[in-house]
Order: sequence, then structure tokens, then C-alpha cells
Amino acid sequence: MKEQFKKFLNEEQDPKAIEKITSKLHDLLMKGEEIGYIAVQKKPAITVFPDSIVLTNKRIIICQPKNLGLSMDFTDYTWDNVAGAFVKENILGSEFSFNTNTDLSISIDYIPKIQARKIYTYAKEQLDLIKNPIVAETPIAETPIVETAQVVEEEDDLEEEVEEVETEEVTNYAEIMPAATPSYTETYEPIQPPTQPASGDRKLSDLSKEELFDKLQNYKKLLDNGLIMQGEYDVYKKEILSYM
Repeated sequence: MKEQFKKFLNEEQDPKAIEKITSKLHDLLMKGEEIGYIAVQKKPAITVFPDSIVLTNKRIIICQPKNLGLSMDFTDYTWDNVAGAFVKENILGSEFSFNTNTDLSISIDYIPKIQARKIYTYAKEQLDLIKNPIVAETPIAETPIVETAQVVEEEDDLEEEVEEVETEEVTNYAEIMPAATPSYTETYEPIQPPTQPASGDRKLSDLSKEELFDKLQNYKKLLDNGLIMQGEYDVYKKEILSYM
């Protein structure tokens, strides 16, 4: 038995019928056409020359032997012309039928049930492909690791250049800025509280509250202008408040 039709004998197909069909179909198949399934009619009475139905990836082919099997009629229907496929299970086998876009109905009866289910499933798959064709996706080229590394290095160099520019801008900006007010942490020569008044000055004990308050305000202005330290101001404040 030839290997080319062994795969079509899984569901009790007649080997002689399969051999005749495959040998005649060899010259009828188009370029890129492949046989998907072959179902063979099996009537209750002995059928010497049964009809067959061949399903390929391009069409449905009805095979009907003539002249005592010496010749055979082939009728084909492309999948884009098939509107729908149907199967009806009866007590003795099943009936597979399909209709075309021109409202033509074709059927073959006495197909073994399992074969009828197979051709029905195959027909539905082909009709689905017609309605929803598979679009080949364009493969996305992967970026070589070397190029990726170069891109990362270029990004790092760009970041370093940006940092250098920013640093330079800040430095130049700092150069044109006026000198900041001296920090309070800088050292000043401490001003001693006037415990011993200079000649012509009056003692704190001799001043009125208004005069003491004015003096305290003067020391506060010196502190605000950065001319005395906070500690020095606290000494003056404590000294003045002791006489108020």
C-alpha cells in the first residue's frame, strides 16, 4: 500500500477507492494545493464504485466514478465560493452538504459518521480562514547588544556634558553675583557693656526707663545690622533690663 494515501485510511475508508482517487488527483492539484481529507461513500448495499468527497486547502472536489470505474467525473468548488457547510447524521451514515454563494446546494449521503464529522470540521476551518485571513506579522529586528551598549554610552556621555555645562553656568553665575552679606558666624571684636561710663556719659542707674528703652533699641539695631553678635546683644539687654 502506497504511503501517499495511507494517512487517509484512518476512519474505515475503502482502500481501493482511496487509491483510485489519489492516483487521479495527482495531476489535478494546483500549485500549493494539499489534500486535507477524503471521505468515501458507504451505502448499506455493496457499492463497487462509491462517490467520494475530497477537501483540500483550496477547494471541495466531488469525485463520481463512471463507466464501471474506468473514468471519473470531478466537480470542484473553491472555498471563496462556498457559503456554508452542514452535516446531518442519520441512522445509516450521515449526509454532508454545502451551499454556494449562487444558492447552489450540493450533498453526498451515506458518509460514515466519523468521516462526515471530519470533513465538516475541516470545511469550517477553511471557511474561517476565508473570513479571517491570517496576516503574517513582520518580524521585529532585535537591536544588537553592541549597539545598545553604544547607545547607553552615548547617553552617559550626553549626561556628563549636560552636567559640565550646568556646573559651568552656575560657576559663571556665581562669579557675577555681588558679595554676600558677611555671615553672623564671622568674628567681631566684642563690644564690652558700658559698666564704666566714659567721661560725659551717665550711668545706667541714672537713666530713666524711656532712656533705657531707647538704648536697648539702639543695641537691637546694631544686632540687626550685623555689627554686634547675638551673645553681645544678650549681655546688653540683660544689663539694661536689670535697671528698668
